[in-house]
Amino acid sequence: MIITLDAKRRLTVPAGLAPASPGEYFDAHFDAEEDTLIFRRLPAKENWLAVLKACPISADDVPPRRSPPARRRKL
Repeated sequence: MIITLDAKRRLTVPAGLAPASPGEYFDAHFDAEEDTLIFRRLPAKENWLAVLKACPISADDVPPRRSPPARRRKL
């Protein structure tokens, strides 16, 4: 089956190919080596702690902010 990208850069997947309902979440990434788009359905209720643990970059490796946080202005 061929799916065409529209002018707003959206892909429409037929219901017969992958049954899904509006509001479901999918993880999408591009594999440059294979020149393919890969979509993976995410669970309806994702545990934020599991997502944080699956993050490939640890919080210690995140670079510091370039500017200090905004200060509260006195009125």
